[in-house]
Parts: sequence; structure tokens; C-alpha cells
Amino acid sequence: MLYRFCTLALVIVLLTSCGKKKKTMAGEDDVNIQEYIEFFPEVTLPFSYSDSALYAPTHDSLLISPEIFNEFTPDFVLAENYGADQPKLYAIGKFKDKDGYAYLMSKAATEKLKVMYITAYDNKNAFVAALPVMKSKANKEVAVTVTINKLFNIYKKSKKVLPNGIEITGDDVYVLSGAARKFILVMTDLLGDEAELINPIDTLGTTFKYAGDYGVGARNIISVRDDIRPGRVQLFIHLEEKNSDCKGELMGEGIITSDNTVEYRQAGDPCVLELKFQKNSVTLNEVRGCGSRMGALDCTFNGTYPKKKKEQQPSDKSAKKTS
Repeated sequence: MLYRFCTLALVIVLLTSCGKKKKTMAGEDDVNIQEYIEFFPEVTLPFSYSDSALYAPTHDSLLISPEIFNEFTPDFVLAENYGADQPKLYAIGKFKDKDGYAYLMSKAATEKLKVMYITAYDNKNAFVAALPVMKSKANKEVAVTVTINKLFNIYKKSKKVLPNGIEITGDDVYVLSGAARKFILVMTDLLGDEAELINPIDTLGTTFKYAGDYGVGARNIISVRDDIRPGRVQLFIHLEEKNSDCKGELMGEGIITSDNTVEYRQAGDPCVLELKFQKNSVTLNEVRGCGSRMGALDCTFNGTYPKKKKEQQPSDKSAKKTS
């Protein structure tokens, strides 16, 4: 009797599990946004993906129909690169950041153009932004690799070998801004050219007493701007040492702890950095664990940095030609 009962229970479990078969995204099943997100394989950060993988065969189990992709992603995302063409779409992987945003990485491919997309969704599964982070055409001269680190920064490295055998490189760094609902280019190092540093918080308010930019040279900046919350400021810090491997940055909220002191302290980040302001300078002091953010443990953010002078915009009178 017990044997028959166990056999019956096993049959019921098998039938139930068969009824819960994982849905595909090839267009044969009706799916919702939660099932769509769950379909993408989890990846562990840091994660790298090269343009050679865009050309490699992808298993059909990862296939996504254009109709399903466009159902959960605005039509313009594909249309901007492919127009009326219908590329084949495949899931690459997904990860979540500390704020609950889900990043879905996918591959789109036609004979002429391959693209790696990163699309982001908030904790309510609403679409936030899309980034065509890597594009590759046939007969490409530039090799590209995309890497996402544990701080959710998206690095795109480009390499090109010149006819004389010299290799030149370029770098772009993107971050997701949930408030702006878009991916922001925070740094670009043009291929073979002098790098241009972009300040992602430059357009924010400057009513805070010590708001402004500090540092020496075009490649060093401590930027301080207003935050929407009282008692807080927004910080963007990028520092480099010439002829050294010391190079790093951080971005986030700072807590105003006194009339002239701000402290960078983020949940999940071991780095605690104090900023002490004087009339025309700021002194950075690592309270705890920031050296690794500068590329090596013996590198440091510590130092005193002068306030940068504001660039003077030409007046209307100076722009006019004298008659």
C-alpha cells in the first residue's frame, strides 16, 4: 500500500514539474516582463564580453523574437541602429546593482552589423534606459571589449594596430543614472588621442557654499554639486598621477558633517573619504579603505587641491565684429 502511494506521489510531482516548463522567448509563448527578465542567465561581476563573441554562434535556447524584445523595450532602441531590418536577438546575461536595477545584456545580429545592448529596468520592472555599448561591422579594424566591474561601471576598451605595428587604445566609461533614466558617459579616452574627461554632475546646482571644481590639470577633478536632499551634496572625483599606475575615481553622495566638512560614505563601499574645504582649496583624507579605488593599495586620494577657476564665457560685445 505504501509503495503504491509513493509511486502515485512521484507521478504527480513529475506531471506538475512538466507543466511548469520554462518558457522560451522565441515567440511561441506568451510571456510577461518578470518571465522575460528571468530568462536571461545570471552573470558574476566582473564580466567581460568581446566583439569576437558577437560573431560566434549562439545557442537557439537564448533566442529572443523581435516582437518580444520590442514588447519590453521601446521600438526606437533597435530602430536607431537597424531601421526596418530585423536582427536576430539573443540573451547574453543579466545582473542587478545595489539599488535593485536589473541590467539585461543582449546580442543583435545581421550580416552587416552586430550590436551588444545593455537595457536597464527598475525594481518595479519598468524600462529605464538602453545602451548600444558595442557595435561591430564586417572587416572591422578595431577590436572592442566591454567589461562591467563590481561597482557596476561599464568599460568599453577599443584597440587598433597601426600599419607600423604600434597598438593604440581608447576607453569609454558609462554608468546608469536612475534619476536621469539614462546611461551617462563619465569618461572617454579617444582612440590614439588625448583623453577628454566628462564631468557627469557638471550641470547640477551650485548653491552649496563650497560647490565647484577642484584639482590641477584636465585629468584631475574633485567636483562638488547640490543634492536634492538637505544635508547632502553630490560628488564626482577623478584623479590620476602621471607616469604612475595610480588612477581612480568615485561618484556618489557626500554627507555634510560640519560647516566646512563633507564625508563620502556609501553602503557596501569600504571607502570612507573626508573632504575639508578652505576658501580656495579642498583637502582629501582617506578615513578608511580607499586605496584600491586608485588602482593599487599604495595609491591614495590624500592631498590638498586648489579650486579651479571658472571658464569665462565671451560676452556678446566681444563676439561682435567692430565696424
